[in-house]
Amino acid sequence: MRCVLIASTAAELLFYWADAAFLRRLRSSHAGQVGRDGAARVREGGAGRGRAWAHRESVAQGPALEDSLNTLFAPLIISCAALLEKLSDTYTCFATEGGRHLHVLHMFGDCLYIAVNGDGTQSEDDLRRTLFVLRRLVEAHCGLVTLDSHLIRKELRPADSEQRERVWSLLRGLLDTYSHLREEDQSFAVEAVERLIHPQLCEQCIEFLERQVVQHINTSPERGGDEVGHAFLLVHTKLLAFYSSRNASSIRPADLLVLILLVQDLYPSQSAEEELGPQPTAGNVLPQGPKRSESIPVSGPGSHGAAEKDSDDQDTDDLSVPEVYYTPEPSPGGHSTGSESWSEGAEMLSIGEVDAADVQMAEDLLQTLGPLVPEASNPRRIFLDASLREGYCPLLPHTMHCLPLWPGISLVLLTKGPMTQVAISLYQLLDGFLVLERKLEEGPEVGVVRSYPFLAELRQRMDKFVKKLSGQDIQLQNTWLDFKNKIFSRSEPGSSLELLQSVANVKRQLCSVYRQLFLTSAGHSLSQGLRDRAQKLMREKLLDWRDFLLVKSRRNITMVSYLEDFPGLVHFIYVDRTAGQMMAPSLSVTEKSSSELGKGPLATFIKKKVWSLITLARRYLQKGYTTLMLQDGDYCCSYFLWFENEMGYKLEVMEIPVLSDDSAPIGMLAGDYYRKLLRYYSKNHQAEVVKCYELLTLHLGIIPSELVVQQAYDLARRLWEPSRIPLL
Repeated sequence: MRCVLIASTAAELLFYWADAAFLRRLRSSHAGQVGRDGAARVREGGAGRGRAWAHRESVAQGPALEDSLNTLFAPLIISCAALLEKLSDTYTCFATEGGRHLHVLHMFGDCLYIAVNGDGTQSEDDLRRTLFVLRRLVEAHCGLVTLDSHLIRKELRPADSEQRERVWSLLRGLLDTYSHLREEDQSFAVEAVERLIHPQLCEQCIEFLERQVVQHINTSPERGGDEVGHAFLLVHTKLLAFYSSRNASSIRPADLLVLILLVQDLYPSQSAEEELGPQPTAGNVLPQGPKRSESIPVSGPGSHGAAEKDSDDQDTDDLSVPEVYYTPEPSPGGHSTGSESWSEGAEMLSIGEVDAADVQMAEDLLQTLGPLVPEASNPRRIFLDASLREGYCPLLPHTMHCLPLWPGISLVLLTKGPMTQVAISLYQLLDGFLVLERKLEEGPEVGVVRSYPFLAELRQRMDKFVKKLSGQDIQLQNTWLDFKNKIFSRSEPGSSLELLQSVANVKRQLCSVYRQLFLTSAGHSLSQGLRDRAQKLMREKLLDWRDFLLVKSRRNITMVSYLEDFPGLVHFIYVDRTAGQMMAPSLSVTEKSSSELGKGPLATFIKKKVWSLITLARRYLQKGYTTLMLQDGDYCCSYFLWFENEMGYKLEVMEIPVLSDDSAPIGMLAGDYYRKLLRYYSKNHQAEVVKCYELLTLHLGIIPSELVVQQAYDLARRLWEPSRIPLL
């Protein structure tokens, strides 16, 4: 029984997500508000992926359900707000009903995030991690608007009920996808990007992305002011190749993981449907329709909603392949259709000896799925951190174009529009006013505030920005004039409280301009022709590799190659925290695919051991421990975190900070703990580049601890080189 919600300090519900069990309990408490038919549908759906229809039903029951949630949580929200007002502090976690129901709370600005678990399946750290990830997803879709409590309420709870449901459905879907990936995928369990290990193909794809995709689009007159900064290929959740143009800002690994999450939400990996059989001809390749293309897309050419096609999308993927290692077929011969693809809604072409029944089936599929093709890219506005020549800018607006090549394989393009410089200027102004606000809250006299050296520069920048708007935003102009009169007036200046209110007004108007430019107005996106061309060329390039990549993504690294040199080793996860990348043998235990441990209880047991080790390692790292070894039944679990210089020499051990229980969870998605840790350690190593690594191992219990340590050292040395595959 789970629930996650966002509320304002005035107890206004801004967002909620709840599973079927929580909704059943809520309806049982408020039976008069919800009909029996709706509750019956909830019971029939089950768990897991069935959570989605539970929310479809809630659309019809919307107001009554929201009233029930308000009634349930209002006392908690109001008490939190009162404690913050009186004590500047509040509770962050508590349990009710004999400890069965766990509640975790966290304030982000003026919004209270609450997570509830009533079935004992999630710990306090799990719930807190969910809240921080939800906050990161809100930032990724709302940008700097999250700095203003009034405007973020408008974004999360639009007045129009249909728009509100679209926003909430987007966040619910992302939470569902994140929960599924965190439980099933090792890269999301440790929060690091997993590379598909094939250096030769990686290099070829990077070169192809540079010359045939990015350079072509950026020199095309059809791009309409947009510029592709980054292009990358994903096979399920694994990164095959990544290319950044010369003028592009770097992408943080945490943001790359968010982008992978978004792609998985649009085109979820389902092994039963995506592990393909015999190599199909290109004319039979069907792009999988987007799962949530209705979710706040950026308005642009060829961009439309396609929510009603979900059931049709899944029909195209109902193929399977035996669990074998696959070698790609030779390049297509004269009768192959490697150049034929599904673009511009093309009609199905007759191919060689295909019989009439197959042709008819293909035509039927075309009639059903044809309309999805122009919408498959689903351009979406997304806000990512960027380090530019002008300086660091968090939440810089980008447009993400996701082009599905085949089920499980996607090409992603990240573009920046012509308003990038305006976004940077807005952030710099907002950052200046945030600094000024903190100074005023410390309580100095207004005369002292006037003497701050940064204030003159802030005034100059703000005057220049307002002048560039040329009167387009009268409210910002008037608010800025009022602020200047209060702080720079030669007569008696305003009090600190008046100035704080004036600073808050200026910040709100700046956020309002940001919202108008990057959230409310129609966004830019690449033309359909450019997207179709990139999609077609990339399919042709990877056609011979398609089946190999899909199988390789399930068996990226095998334990067989390590058993001879490391006897007793059962599993390992190696993480380069500087690059945000990880390597680990497969632990897939789905019905259609399995790891070397098979599909039985042993594989599931080992997987639970590994996930438990990840949780335990984080708990001890939070307390300041960088090494952990324990005997757990018939297995020996170990964890190591260490630092090296750029040449690979290990640096001396030093004490790391101990974190409080309510601090941001350890990881990349929930605050990027490792980036802060590297910054902390580098203070004593200013003259060299510091890198951070982690290694988690699972050995048989009969292996002596001394041998476990030695094997961990040797394993880290062996894995050090493959991690150097460049992202470019």
